[in-house]
Amino acid sequence: MPNLNEMMPLIIPLVIVQFILLAVTIVHILKHDTYKRGNRILWLVVAIVGMEFIGPILYFVFGKED
Repeated sequence: MPNLNEMMPLIIPLVIVQFILLAVTIVHILKHDTYKRGNRILWLVVAIVGMEFIGPILYFVFGKED
């Protein structure tokens, strides 16, 4: 089993990408008023609670209106 020090070069970039994706998602949610499904509060909760890539990806696939 690899120790944490060996996995850090993989973990750090993933965490950075995760927070960037979350930030972009939250900014997009706050700037737009219309969504394909749901409302602003719902998508903020989904994005923040499902923060580990899944929440933001769900928003961009199912909630973002072009």
